[in-house]
Amino acid sequence: MSAKTGKRRRQKRYAMAMDPRQCVGCAACVLACKAENEVPEGAFRDWIVDEIRGRYPNLQREFRSERCHHCSNPPCVAACPTGASHVAEGGTVLVAQNKCTGCKACVVACPYGARYVHPKGYVDKCTFCAHRTARGQDPACVEICPTNALTFGDADDPQGSLGRLLASRAHRKLKEEAGCRPNLYILAKGGQ
Repeated sequence: MSAKTGKRRRQKRYAMAMDPRQCVGCAACVLACKAENEVPEGAFRDWIVDEIRGRYPNLQREFRSERCHHCSNPPCVAACPTGASHVAEGGTVLVAQNKCTGCKACVVACPYGARYVHPKGYVDKCTFCAHRTARGQDPACVEICPTNALTFGDADDPQGSLGRLLASRAHRKLKEEAGCRPNLYILAKGGQ
């Protein structure tokens, strides 16, 4: 509650939208993430999916930039025996390196394959660049994207850039049937 107004401050729900109409599969987001977060060689916090759907000769190709979906009901957090995997401010799912034993229970629980074991023995993953967002900056992947295929923000703020985008474009979430309530939105290729 704010001392001045007596009103409760609304919690943010950080999320990301990915526009496959804009993504060209260049992997600038992957490289920016690796550089920003000092991700070790052979490991990735985000990646490019190149998916071909349909039947010949009516095929469609889609590039998608994917990462942790920062679920509102994260199975990785429930599976973690030490409390290292946790939900932080803004709904961002993080791993406390000093509590992680590297047991991989969270790796197995994640339906998106978004976690890996760091060579130092702890599990690592996308953090939506929490160190940057705490300063009011976008995650490195969003900032670097040359086609503006990624939008980050508070999904519950109808006046914010992400809230306006989600209200104006049809979208889907991957593997919703898992019950995780993911916060990574894939925008529809068509109009509304």
